[in-house]
Amino acid sequence: MKLLRLILSWIYGFVVAIRNMLYEYGFCKSWSPPVSTVCVGNLAVGGTGKTPHSILLIEQMKDEFKVAFLSRGYKRKTSGFLLADENATALTIGDEPMQVHMRFPDIPVAVCEKRVNGVKQLLKRFPDLDCIILDDALQHRQIKPGYVVLLTAYDNLYVKDYMLPYGHLRDSRHSSPRAETIVVTKCPENMTPIDRRMVCLDLAVLPYQHLFFTQMRYGEIRPVFDAKTDVQLSECSVCLFTGIASPKYVQEYLEQKVKLLKTIAFPDHHSFTKKDFLRIEKEFGAMPSENKVLLTTEKDAMRLRSSQHFPEHLKSLVYYLPIEIQVMDNHLDKFIQNIKAYVRENKRNS
Repeated sequence: MKLLRLILSWIYGFVVAIRNMLYEYGFCKSWSPPVSTVCVGNLAVGGTGKTPHSILLIEQMKDEFKVAFLSRGYKRKTSGFLLADENATALTIGDEPMQVHMRFPDIPVAVCEKRVNGVKQLLKRFPDLDCIILDDALQHRQIKPGYVVLLTAYDNLYVKDYMLPYGHLRDSRHSSPRAETIVVTKCPENMTPIDRRMVCLDLAVLPYQHLFFTQMRYGEIRPVFDAKTDVQLSECSVCLFTGIASPKYVQEYLEQKVKLLKTIAFPDHHSFTKKDFLRIEKEFGAMPSENKVLLTTEKDAMRLRSSQHFPEHLKSLVYYLPIEIQVMDNHLDKFIQNIKAYVRENKRNS
Protein backbone atom coordinates (compact mmCIF):
# COMPACT_ATOMS: atom_id res chain seq x y z
CA MET A 1 0.00 0.00 0.00
CA LYS A 2 2.84 2.40 0.85
CA LEU A 3 4.55 1.66 -2.47
CA LEU A 4 1.28 2.18 -4.34
CA ARG A 5 0.79 5.59 -2.70
CA LEU A 6 4.36 6.51 -3.59
CA ILE A 7 3.79 5.58 -7.25
CA LEU A 8 0.50 7.50 -7.35
CA SER A 9 2.26 10.45 -5.71
CA TRP A 10 4.89 10.46 -8.45
CA ILE A 11 2.21 10.31 -11.16
CA TYR A 12 0.22 13.13 -9.54
CA GLY A 13 3.37 15.22 -9.16
CA PHE A 14 4.25 14.68 -12.82
CA VAL A 15 0.80 15.86 -13.94
CA VAL A 16 1.00 18.94 -11.68
CA ALA A 17 4.48 19.75 -13.00
CA ILE A 18 3.30 19.56 -16.62
CA ARG A 19 0.32 21.79 -15.85
CA ASN A 20 2.50 24.38 -14.12
CA MET A 21 4.98 24.28 -16.99
CA LEU A 22 2.23 25.01 -19.51
CA TYR A 23 1.36 28.17 -17.60
CA GLU A 24 4.95 29.20 -16.92
CA TYR A 25 5.88 29.01 -20.61
CA GLY A 26 2.71 30.68 -21.84
CA PHE A 27 1.02 27.72 -23.52
CA CYS A 28 -1.88 28.27 -21.11
CA LYS A 29 -2.82 31.88 -20.37
CA SER A 30 -3.18 33.55 -16.98
CA TRP A 31 -5.21 36.73 -16.59
CA SER A 32 -3.79 39.65 -14.59
CA PRO A 33 -6.72 41.62 -13.12
CA PRO A 34 -6.77 45.44 -13.40
CA VAL A 35 -7.03 45.67 -9.61
CA SER A 36 -4.68 44.68 -6.80
CA THR A 37 -5.14 41.03 -5.92
CA VAL A 38 -3.61 39.34 -2.87
CA CYS A 39 -3.71 35.56 -2.92
CA VAL A 40 -3.62 33.78 0.45
CA GLY A 41 -2.78 30.18 -0.38
CA ASN A 42 -0.79 27.09 0.44
CA LEU A 43 0.72 24.06 -1.25
CA ALA A 44 -0.78 21.47 1.10
CA VAL A 45 -4.35 20.26 1.57
CA GLY A 46 -5.86 22.49 4.27
CA GLY A 47 -4.75 23.04 7.82
CA THR A 48 -2.49 26.10 7.45
CA GLY A 49 -4.95 28.80 8.56
CA LYS A 50 -5.83 30.59 5.32
CA THR A 51 -9.12 32.05 6.58
CA PRO A 52 -7.76 33.53 9.85
CA HIS A 53 -4.86 35.07 7.91
CA SER A 54 -7.26 36.51 5.34
CA ILE A 55 -9.28 37.97 8.21
CA LEU A 56 -6.09 39.53 9.60
CA LEU A 57 -5.34 41.14 6.22
CA ILE A 58 -8.87 42.50 5.86
CA GLU A 59 -8.84 43.89 9.41
CA GLN A 60 -5.55 45.69 8.80
CA MET A 61 -6.38 47.01 5.32
CA LYS A 62 -10.08 47.90 5.34
CA ASP A 63 -9.65 51.36 6.87
CA GLU A 64 -7.25 52.51 4.13
CA PHE A 65 -8.48 50.55 1.10
CA LYS A 66 -11.76 49.36 -0.34
CA VAL A 67 -11.30 45.61 0.07
CA ALA A 68 -13.29 42.59 -1.11
CA PHE A 69 -12.92 38.89 -0.39
CA LEU A 70 -13.33 36.17 -3.03
CA SER A 71 -13.43 32.44 -2.35
CA ARG A 72 -14.47 29.29 -4.14
CA GLY A 73 -17.02 28.59 -1.42
CA TYR A 74 -16.00 24.99 -0.84
CA LYS A 75 -18.88 22.57 -0.12
CA ARG A 76 -21.61 25.16 -0.57
CA LYS A 77 -24.93 24.01 -2.02
CA THR A 78 -24.99 26.69 -4.72
CA SER A 79 -22.93 27.32 -7.84
CA GLY A 80 -21.64 30.22 -9.90
CA PHE A 81 -21.01 33.75 -8.63
CA LEU A 82 -22.80 34.70 -5.43
CA LEU A 83 -22.43 37.80 -3.28
CA ALA A 84 -23.00 37.41 0.45
CA ASP A 85 -25.95 39.32 1.89
CA GLU A 86 -28.12 39.25 5.01
CA ASN A 87 -29.61 35.91 3.89
CA ALA A 88 -26.26 34.19 3.38
CA THR A 89 -25.50 30.96 5.24
CA ALA A 90 -22.77 28.34 5.18
CA LEU A 91 -25.00 26.37 2.81
CA THR A 92 -25.16 29.16 0.25
CA ILE A 93 -21.60 30.52 0.36
CA GLY A 94 -19.56 27.98 2.37
CA ASP A 95 -18.39 27.99 5.98
CA GLU A 96 -15.15 29.97 5.53
CA PRO A 97 -16.65 32.81 3.44
CA MET A 98 -19.50 32.91 5.96
CA GLN A 99 -16.94 33.29 8.72
CA VAL A 100 -15.44 36.29 6.89
CA HIS A 101 -18.89 37.74 6.19
CA MET A 102 -19.85 37.50 9.86
CA ARG A 103 -16.67 39.33 10.84
CA PHE A 104 -16.97 42.01 8.14
CA PRO A 105 -20.60 42.42 7.06
CA ASP A 106 -19.81 45.76 5.38
CA ILE A 107 -17.22 44.54 2.88
CA PRO A 108 -18.05 42.57 -0.30
CA VAL A 109 -17.67 38.83 0.26
CA ALA A 110 -18.23 36.71 -2.84
CA VAL A 111 -17.86 33.11 -3.96
CA CYS A 112 -17.23 31.72 -7.42
CA GLU A 113 -15.60 28.51 -8.65
CA LYS A 114 -13.97 30.41 -11.51
CA ARG A 115 -11.86 33.13 -9.94
CA VAL A 116 -11.53 35.09 -13.20
CA ASN A 117 -15.31 35.41 -13.45
CA GLY A 118 -15.51 36.16 -9.74
CA VAL A 119 -13.07 39.07 -10.00
CA LYS A 120 -14.84 40.46 -13.08
CA GLN A 121 -18.22 40.27 -11.35
CA LEU A 122 -16.87 42.03 -8.25
CA LEU A 123 -15.36 44.82 -10.35
CA LYS A 124 -18.63 45.17 -12.25
CA ARG A 125 -20.57 45.64 -9.02
CA PHE A 126 -17.86 47.56 -7.12
CA PRO A 127 -15.71 49.42 -9.69
CA ASP A 128 -13.99 51.46 -6.97
CA LEU A 129 -12.37 48.45 -5.28
CA ASP A 130 -8.70 48.86 -4.37
CA CYS A 131 -7.91 45.25 -3.53
CA ILE A 132 -9.41 41.76 -3.69
CA ILE A 133 -8.25 39.09 -1.25
CA LEU A 134 -8.22 35.78 -3.12
CA ASP A 135 -8.75 32.85 -0.79
CA ASP A 136 -6.95 29.64 -1.73
CA ALA A 137 -6.31 30.62 -5.35
CA LEU A 138 -2.63 29.64 -5.68
CA GLN A 139 -3.52 26.55 -7.74
CA HIS A 140 -6.11 28.46 -9.78
CA ARG A 141 -3.65 29.30 -12.55
CA GLN A 142 -6.19 30.99 -14.84
CA ILE A 143 -5.72 34.09 -12.70
CA LYS A 144 -2.37 35.68 -11.91
CA PRO A 145 -2.50 37.47 -8.55
CA GLY A 146 -0.38 40.54 -8.05
CA TYR A 147 0.84 39.46 -4.60
CA VAL A 148 1.03 35.94 -3.14
CA VAL A 149 1.10 35.09 0.56
CA LEU A 150 2.14 31.43 0.90
CA LEU A 151 1.28 29.70 4.18
CA THR A 152 2.97 26.60 5.55
CA ALA A 153 2.46 25.01 8.97
CA TYR A 154 5.48 24.91 11.28
CA ASP A 155 5.13 21.20 11.99
CA ASN A 156 4.59 20.28 8.33
CA LEU A 157 6.73 22.53 6.14
CA TYR A 158 6.13 22.00 2.44
CA VAL A 159 9.83 21.28 1.88
CA LYS A 160 9.51 18.23 4.13
CA ASP A 161 6.23 17.02 2.65
CA TYR A 162 5.32 14.90 -0.38
CA MET A 163 2.73 15.04 -3.12
CA LEU A 164 -0.67 13.43 -2.69
CA PRO A 165 -1.54 10.70 -1.82
CA TYR A 166 1.80 9.82 -0.19
CA GLY A 167 1.96 13.21 1.50
CA HIS A 168 -0.25 16.29 1.79
CA LEU A 169 0.98 18.47 -1.07
CA ARG A 170 -1.47 19.29 -3.86
CA ASP A 171 1.08 21.48 -5.62
CA SER A 172 4.83 21.21 -6.08
CA ARG A 173 7.20 22.83 -3.62
CA HIS A 174 8.78 24.38 -6.74
CA SER A 175 5.75 26.71 -6.86
CA SER A 176 7.01 28.54 -3.76
CA PRO A 177 9.05 31.13 -5.76
CA ARG A 178 5.73 32.56 -6.97
CA ALA A 179 5.18 33.96 -3.46
CA GLU A 180 6.31 37.41 -2.35
CA THR A 181 5.70 36.51 1.30
CA ILE A 182 6.02 33.15 3.06
CA VAL A 183 4.30 32.73 6.43
CA VAL A 184 5.14 29.89 8.78
CA THR A 185 1.92 29.36 10.71
CA LYS A 186 0.95 27.66 13.96
CA CYS A 187 4.35 28.22 15.53
CA PRO A 188 4.95 27.03 19.11
CA GLU A 189 5.20 29.40 22.05
CA ASN A 190 8.78 28.36 22.86
CA MET A 191 10.17 28.96 19.38
CA THR A 192 13.76 30.27 19.56
CA PRO A 193 15.79 32.45 17.15
CA ILE A 194 17.74 29.32 16.19
CA ASP A 195 14.46 27.58 15.33
CA ARG A 196 13.55 30.49 13.07
CA ARG A 197 16.93 30.41 11.40
CA MET A 198 16.64 26.67 10.75
CA VAL A 199 13.21 27.12 9.17
CA CYS A 200 14.58 29.91 6.98
CA LEU A 201 17.37 27.62 5.79
CA ASP A 202 14.95 24.72 5.23
CA LEU A 203 12.65 26.88 3.13
CA ALA A 204 15.57 28.38 1.16
CA VAL A 205 13.84 31.77 1.16
CA LEU A 206 14.81 33.78 -1.92
CA PRO A 207 16.22 37.34 -1.72
CA TYR A 208 12.97 38.97 -2.88
CA GLN A 209 10.78 36.99 -0.47
CA HIS A 210 9.70 38.07 3.01
CA LEU A 211 9.44 35.48 5.79
CA PHE A 212 7.16 35.80 8.82
CA PHE A 213 6.10 33.55 11.68
CA THR A 214 2.63 33.53 13.18
CA GLN A 215 0.83 31.94 16.12
CA MET A 216 -2.82 31.24 16.84
CA ARG A 217 -4.52 33.03 19.68
CA TYR A 218 -7.88 31.90 21.03
CA GLY A 219 -10.39 34.33 22.47
CA GLU A 220 -13.17 33.96 25.02
CA ILE A 221 -15.80 31.43 24.03
CA ARG A 222 -18.99 32.78 22.47
CA PRO A 223 -22.45 31.26 22.09
CA VAL A 224 -23.34 29.71 18.75
CA PHE A 225 -27.04 30.27 19.42
CA ASP A 226 -28.60 31.84 22.53
CA ALA A 227 -26.45 30.59 25.36
CA LYS A 228 -25.40 32.53 28.43
CA THR A 229 -22.15 34.41 27.93
CA ASP A 230 -20.54 34.33 31.39
CA VAL A 231 -19.11 30.80 31.08
CA GLN A 232 -15.48 30.36 32.13
CA LEU A 233 -13.60 27.53 30.40
CA SER A 234 -11.42 26.89 33.43
CA GLU A 235 -14.51 25.96 35.43
CA CYS A 236 -15.99 23.62 32.81
CA SER A 237 -15.74 20.17 31.38
CA VAL A 238 -15.81 20.39 27.60
CA CYS A 239 -17.06 18.16 24.82
CA LEU A 240 -15.23 19.44 21.74
CA PHE A 241 -16.51 18.49 18.29
CA THR A 242 -14.81 19.70 15.13
CA GLY A 243 -14.92 19.43 11.36
CA ILE A 244 -11.58 21.05 10.52
CA ALA A 245 -8.36 19.83 8.92
CA SER A 246 -6.13 20.02 12.02
CA PRO A 247 -8.04 19.83 15.31
CA LYS A 248 -4.95 18.95 17.36
CA TYR A 249 -4.05 22.62 17.96
CA VAL A 250 -7.35 23.49 19.61
CA GLN A 251 -7.25 20.20 21.54
CA GLU A 252 -3.79 20.99 22.91
CA TYR A 253 -4.97 24.46 23.93
CA LEU A 254 -8.05 23.15 25.73
CA GLU A 255 -6.14 20.40 27.52
CA GLN A 256 -4.35 23.15 29.43
CA LYS A 257 -7.53 25.10 30.13
CA VAL A 258 -10.42 22.84 31.12
CA LYS A 259 -11.16 20.31 33.84
CA LEU A 260 -12.08 17.48 31.50
CA LEU A 261 -11.92 17.28 27.71
CA LYS A 262 -13.80 14.92 25.41
CA THR A 263 -13.06 15.28 21.67
CA ILE A 264 -15.01 14.16 18.61
CA ALA A 265 -13.29 14.84 15.29
CA PHE A 266 -14.98 14.84 11.88
CA PRO A 267 -13.37 15.52 8.46
CA ASP A 268 -12.67 19.06 7.28
CA HIS A 269 -15.80 20.99 6.15
CA HIS A 270 -17.95 18.13 7.44
CA SER A 271 -21.68 18.53 6.94
CA PHE A 272 -23.12 17.49 10.28
CA THR A 273 -26.00 15.03 10.06
CA LYS A 274 -28.74 14.05 12.48
CA LYS A 275 -26.76 10.89 13.23
CA ASP A 276 -23.68 12.98 14.07
CA PHE A 277 -25.66 15.09 16.51
CA LEU A 278 -27.06 11.98 18.18
CA ARG A 279 -23.51 10.77 18.67
CA ILE A 280 -22.42 14.14 20.05
CA GLU A 281 -25.42 14.22 22.39
CA LYS A 282 -24.65 10.70 23.64
CA GLU A 283 -20.96 11.45 24.26
CA PHE A 284 -21.86 14.74 25.97
CA GLY A 285 -24.47 13.07 28.15
CA ALA A 286 -21.99 10.46 29.29
CA MET A 287 -19.59 13.05 30.69
CA PRO A 288 -19.74 12.97 34.51
CA SER A 289 -19.53 16.68 35.26
CA GLU A 290 -22.66 18.77 35.68
CA ASN A 291 -20.86 22.00 34.75
CA LYS A 292 -20.15 21.09 31.14
CA VAL A 293 -20.49 22.70 27.71
CA LEU A 294 -20.36 21.73 24.07
CA LEU A 295 -17.62 23.53 22.18
CA THR A 296 -16.75 23.83 18.51
CA THR A 297 -14.60 26.02 16.27
CA GLU A 298 -15.62 29.33 14.71
CA LYS A 299 -15.68 27.73 11.24
CA ASP A 300 -17.84 24.83 12.42
CA ALA A 301 -20.22 27.26 14.10
CA MET A 302 -21.09 28.65 10.65
CA ARG A 303 -22.39 25.22 9.60
CA LEU A 304 -24.21 24.61 12.88
CA ARG A 305 -26.26 27.78 12.47
CA SER A 306 -27.60 26.59 9.11
CA SER A 307 -28.29 23.02 10.27
CA GLN A 308 -31.86 21.85 10.75
CA HIS A 309 -30.84 18.89 12.86
CA PHE A 310 -29.05 20.39 15.84
CA PRO A 311 -31.04 19.46 18.99
CA GLU A 312 -33.01 22.40 20.36
CA HIS A 313 -32.38 21.44 23.98
CA LEU A 314 -28.60 21.67 23.45
CA LYS A 315 -28.54 25.10 21.80
CA SER A 316 -28.12 26.87 25.12
CA LEU A 317 -25.01 24.78 25.85
CA VAL A 318 -23.01 25.09 22.63
CA TYR A 319 -20.22 27.63 22.17
CA TYR A 320 -17.45 28.33 19.68
CA LEU A 321 -13.85 29.36 20.22
CA PRO A 322 -12.80 32.47 18.26
CA ILE A 323 -9.35 32.44 16.70
CA GLU A 324 -6.97 35.29 15.92
CA ILE A 325 -3.56 35.41 14.28
CA GLN A 326 -0.56 37.01 15.96
CA VAL A 327 2.53 37.87 13.92
CA MET A 328 5.57 37.00 16.00
CA ASP A 329 8.43 39.33 16.94
CA ASN A 330 6.12 42.36 16.71
CA HIS A 331 6.37 42.20 12.92
CA LEU A 332 2.69 42.81 12.18
CA ASP A 333 3.36 46.29 10.79
CA LYS A 334 6.13 45.01 8.53
CA PHE A 335 3.96 42.13 7.32
CA ILE A 336 1.07 44.44 6.47
CA GLN A 337 3.17 47.30 5.10
CA ASN A 338 4.69 45.06 2.43
CA ILE A 339 1.21 44.28 1.12
CA LYS A 340 -0.06 47.83 1.51
CA ALA A 341 2.95 49.10 -0.44
CA TYR A 342 2.02 46.79 -3.32
CA VAL A 343 -1.60 48.03 -3.32
CA ARG A 344 -0.55 51.71 -3.18
CA GLU A 345 1.93 51.25 -6.01
CA ASN A 346 -0.66 49.45 -8.12
CA LYS A 347 -3.15 52.29 -7.52
CA ARG A 348 -0.61 54.86 -8.65
CA ASN A 349 0.13 52.93 -11.83
CA SER A 350 -3.48 52.21 -12.72
